[in-house]
Amino acid sequence: MLKAVLFDFNGVIINDESIHQDLINELLLGENLRPDVSEYQELCLGRSDRACLKDILSRRGRVVSDEYLDQLIETKTKYYRQEIDNLRSLPIYPELNDFLILIKQRNLKIGLVTGSLVSEVEFILNKAELISYFDVIVGGDEITSSKPEPDGYLLAVDRLNQIDHTLQLKPENCLVIEDTPIGITAAKKAGMQVVGIANTYPYHFMQRISDWAIDYFSDLELERVEKVLA
Repeated sequence: MLKAVLFDFNGVIINDESIHQDLINELLLGENLRPDVSEYQELCLGRSDRACLKDILSRRGRVVSDEYLDQLIETKTKYYRQEIDNLRSLPIYPELNDFLILIKQRNLKIGLVTGSLVSEVEFILNKAELISYFDVIVGGDEITSSKPEPDGYLLAVDRLNQIDHTLQLKPENCLVIEDTPIGITAAKKAGMQVVGIANTYPYHFMQRISDWAIDYFSDLELERVEKVLA
């Protein structure tokens, strides 16, 4: 039975991918490297900043220490917050608030699993007044392996069980909402059902790689999902 809904963050909660791409590009220019759109899509979409930067720099023949990566990520986080603060309104996806209310009304747990830093996520969710909906948040700085590995989703299950010992949550009780192939792969590796939302990739592509595909949160019929899982 369905017990929890787990969200990705960038591209699912907030439409900020262009901001992240611009900031990664700025970091690369600072390293005297030319940004490449296809490289960003391959190595960064759906992955943590650490995995993204490490793989891009490695591909370009740069071997950097963890400490150096920490500095790059710290710089990016600083400028990300500045970019967000300069926006007139947060680019939160439409219908999200109503969808979160609907999930809570069905007494389902809500989690968030992302490659972004926990502090970055909490900054946005507090600013959007959404943080109270989320029972657990797993960030990219809390796990050693980035998506498409399932570690983040499995950690979310463990944490939800720690919060409520009567929940007895298993991966098959979870529904994941993702927007990238890497994220969908991670959720499937964890043994979870996956909804592909067509925010980053087209609907027909999401249909091919996920269990359900939607254009908007209102398209997702939780009753139908519950019946399938039951």
